[in-house]
Amino acid sequence: MKRALIVSGGYEPHEPMAVAELLAEVLRDEDFEVEVARSLDAFADAPLLSRQNLIIPNWTSAQASREAVQPLLDAVQAGTGAAGLHGGMGCTLAGVYEYQYMVGGQFVCHPGGYVDYRVEVTAPEHPAMAAVGDFAVEHTELYYMHVDPAIEVLAEIPLPGSEVRVPAVWAHRYGDGRVFYCSLGHDRRIASMPEVLAIMRRGMLWAAG
Repeated sequence: MKRALIVSGGYEPHEPMAVAELLAEVLRDEDFEVEVARSLDAFADAPLLSRQNLIIPNWTSAQASREAVQPLLDAVQAGTGAAGLHGGMGCTLAGVYEYQYMVGGQFVCHPGGYVDYRVEVTAPEHPAMAAVGDFAVEHTELYYMHVDPAIEVLAEIPLPGSEVRVPAVWAHRYGDGRVFYCSLGHDRRIASMPEVLAIMRRGMLWAAG
């Protein structure tokens, strides 16, 4: 049986525990043994991390030193998968630049506040996107992010009223580890959309190998 660790907490409007339980349910349906940790100390627990096939950061605006999360970075570099969504993975540990390299990007702002937008799949051949076509999202945050040019962009969002397209879903490698990120998922309402859940299910399975 594969093992997954979800480290969850932080900014309450993102409903971290509700989203964590949603992702845990998806993984348990795929026969994972899932542990949900409610302390950032889990990122420093090398023995705990070494037992995982998948680690899911789900803690918006976490603050920690590079040393406190080095065991997380080491685990992913050694081959443990990492996956996550929205601010829980992409708007956190802002001062730990090596963590941002691991994720492949970092939140900058959400243009227009709460907006309606469309997600357009750009890599339908990737396992994470195989069952999902373009879809609409209503009244939620749109993430504009600084991204590593080495990521493989799987889906994009056209900025409303603009010809600019921003990466929304991507995959890449960090050392021997597979990393998957989806910028959607502001709260349980968005994270539980069938399209988002399908992307996360397949993306987490891909990251876990």
